Amino acid sequence: MASKKLNFMSSDGVAFEVEEIVALQWLIIEKMLELVVPDGAIPLPGVTGDILSKVIEYCKKHVKSSKSEDKSAADYLKSWDAQFLKIQEATLFDLVMAANYLHIPSLLDLTSLRLAAMKGLSEEDVRKFFALSKKWTREEQEELRGKLAHLF
Repeated sequence: MASKKLNFMSSDGVAFEVEEIVALQWLIIEKMLELVVPDGAIPLPGVTGDILSKVIEYCKKHVKSSKSEDKSAADYLKSWDAQFLKIQEATLFDLVMAANYLHIPSLLDLTSLRLAAMKGLSEEDVRKFFALSKKWTREEQEELRGKLAHLF
């Protein structure tokens, strides 16, 4: 059975066709689809085509991986995430902004923690810089650091 596709238009006019299951990782799209059915490309004025392509790549990999409960699949995903983040600092910055704009918590956590590690910043510094409102509890911080230890 073919999966439903959604069309998106980046801020620089690049068109993307994305499986709905992938796009639903973007909480902004999930909420939008609860309210309206799009009749054409959904504009994403806060994300360029290059960055949206990376966001889609990340979300596809995580959707595919979430279907497996195999420990080796989880280990592979951690390794893949580490490779995914071997990018220029400017691209990483843009990914943080896109993850925040599209409300993709897993990508936001991954990218902001990597950027903080690169810059030697605290969580508080990163939140202030990106104007992020979520304050992680001590337990959430420890859980994230454990999950993302391979990035530091």
